Amino acid sequence: MRLSHNFTRTLKDVPADEVSRNAQLLIRAGYVYKVMAGVYAYTPLGIKVLENIKQVVREEMNAIGSQEIIMSSLQRKETWEVTDRWDDKKVDVWFKSALQDGTEVGFGWSHEEAILEMMRQYIKSYKDLPVSVYQIQTKLRNELRAKSGIMRGREFIMKDMYSLHATEADCDAYYERAIAAYKRVYERLGIGEDTFITFASGGAFTTFSHEFQTICEAGEDTLFVNESHTVAVNEEVLDDATRELGIDKESLVPVVSAESGNIFKFGTEKAEKMKLYFTGEDGEQHPVYLASYGIGITRAMGVIVEKFADDKGIVWPTSVAPALVYLVQIGQQQSLRHANSLYDELMSQGIEVMYDDRDERPGAKFADSELMGIPYRVTVSDRLISDEKYEFTSRKTGETELLTRDELLARLR
Repeated sequence: MRLSHNFTRTLKDVPADEVSRNAQLLIRAGYVYKVMAGVYAYTPLGIKVLENIKQVVREEMNAIGSQEIIMSSLQRKETWEVTDRWDDKKVDVWFKSALQDGTEVGFGWSHEEAILEMMRQYIKSYKDLPVSVYQIQTKLRNELRAKSGIMRGREFIMKDMYSLHATEADCDAYYERAIAAYKRVYERLGIGEDTFITFASGGAFTTFSHEFQTICEAGEDTLFVNESHTVAVNEEVLDDATRELGIDKESLVPVVSAESGNIFKFGTEKAEKMKLYFTGEDGEQHPVYLASYGIGITRAMGVIVEKFADDKGIVWPTSVAPALVYLVQIGQQQSLRHANSLYDELMSQGIEVMYDDRDERPGAKFADSELMGIPYRVTVSDRLISDEKYEFTSRKTGETELLTRDELLARLR
């Protein structure tokens, strides 16, 4: 991407009502545009980051045999009345409306009931199980508080996966495979070291759940962990969880964390209410076991910004960055020819480049490269070219090296 072709610009100021650091930096760097509290639009730069996160998630869900689908955002009232989750007292985040004929509809905040309703058409026998499906979709939740930027939005992108099983044992086994897949996702996103699976309240979903919590100063949760980080419990269920786990509450210390993912086992309760039964090997009718697995795609983007940003701006891990290289050209025709040539060569080799070809001061280009958080900056100038060198700077460490073209290409490959 040539920045001269990009319609967004970096900003010095952000909306006065924006208090979250992740949104402030993303707005200033040109990744998002704030529509209203809890609602953001994503620019071409923001889309690149989101697509990279989606791809990591997609690959790991595919690896455990889940199939990608897309469900409707519009939800029938009758679907959710069966399990009593149309009730605003049970689920207080519904956005609801009515069709022109007066039919009440809701806008999808989750899809457990909708999935089970659909699966009644496809699951008849134990031979049709297990099934695992997932979607990456925009969700709408009428959150009371929306002050954490893209980490807690009223409109956000989420990956939600649902697995259906003939037996509890099979459900449990797949649940463990999903946990391992989630851990791989967070490792690949660069936050695995500080992300823990925790025991938490199920809220509107079920009595208890497992959350993936990432230690993060901007988080809204308090997590209690032991010294070796092998046990992590949410504050809201601390007493119950420590009793169930048989551990001393005093051995745990509090840290601030942000929820990065959430998974649940529903057993057969929902299938019984939704009348999703299958014929077993014994010829009898049995209800399906259900589990649900969520990862907030936009939330992960916000957590990454909060975790790694410094006083200069965003610092993207290479796995999610919109480009690997921020190419800066300084000088006249000689450096311009070399920069254009390098840009073409890197792009032809599949190395994504953000080329700052704007007519700007060098200081402005360097400041924007740091604000935007691209992992490596390569500077091409008349002085450097005369010495047949390129300046290579790591955004994460700030360290700079002078490399020949061959050394630079080898490093970036």
